[in-house]
Amino acid sequence: MRILVTGGAGFIGSHLAEALLERGHEVWALDDLSTGRVENLRSFDRHPRFRFLEATVLDQPLVNGLVAQCDRVFHLAAAVGVKYVLENPLRSLITNIRGTESVLEACAEHGRRVLLFSSSEVYGKGVSVPFSEDDDRLLGPTHKLRWSYAAGKAVDECLAQGYWQQLHLPVTIVRCFNTCGPRQSSAYGMVIPSMIQRALLRQPILVFGDGQQSRCFSAVSDVVSGVILLADGSGTEGEIYNIGTDEEVAIRDLAQRIKAMCRSDSPIEYVAYEDVYGNSFEDMRRRVPNLDKIHRAVGYRPQVALDQLLEITIRDTCLQMNVPVPMGLATA
Repeated sequence: MRILVTGGAGFIGSHLAEALLERGHEVWALDDLSTGRVENLRSFDRHPRFRFLEATVLDQPLVNGLVAQCDRVFHLAAAVGVKYVLENPLRSLITNIRGTESVLEACAEHGRRVLLFSSSEVYGKGVSVPFSEDDDRLLGPTHKLRWSYAAGKAVDECLAQGYWQQLHLPVTIVRCFNTCGPRQSSAYGMVIPSMIQRALLRQPILVFGDGQQSRCFSAVSDVVSGVILLADGSGTEGEIYNIGTDEEVAIRDLAQRIKAMCRSDSPIEYVAYEDVYGNSFEDMRRRVPNLDKIHRAVGYRPQVALDQLLEITIRDTCLQMNVPVPMGLATA
């Protein structure tokens, strides 16, 4: 098939594009490079079945023309990262909502299958852990711009459900939980790459808040495999699926683990959220997915444990920084 990947130069999008090429597809990647990077495409940008277009999903005529020429669409183009969203709240909302509307409208016009990437952020401050797809959502006040990303992604999901229920657009929604791995930038507040870089540079490893908040960090390879299974599977249209891993870790323990694996003598410093993000930020204590639904649908189970994910990411970071791999790190 010829497949369009919006946000194809981003962290997840580039891994998805590469995996689709390996499966024999032709891939067109669309990205405005606001957070994506051409460096993410370096390992396959000369592939004869790959085409990159630097443009925005807000260009509806362009998106419509591309969708018309493709057989399937993976829509990832979005503002990403807490830091970026807080610094660019208006642009983030416009990109995430209008961009999704543009893609869905084009897919509906041409009858194209579409996989829409959403986020665990939509669960907000939900207290029923692990989070299941049918759970109620609890968001903070609208003046806390930290919740604008969650609100925008929720609107995206509602748009997708409207197109499915009213126009029968074959759309599937995936909610990603802290996807990590090679190529992920620390520039937008991503936890693991930031901690690894600081550990390798012997700088203080920063832990926000008291560090007891917990997350489940998923390997990008697992997420990519799972969404391709959903795209190829039957009966997944109109459904929402959590995707990621349910291996939970407290952030302070993550910092200790990264420090040890990097053989670093960096101190671990605790920083108040307000000192980093100002007063527009709130956090949630736990974020853990229930993966039963996606397992029942396509047999998905995460394959990469946290320690393996950290090893892979440390090696990649060392390569990018041109520094030696820490002694004793397990062979990848």
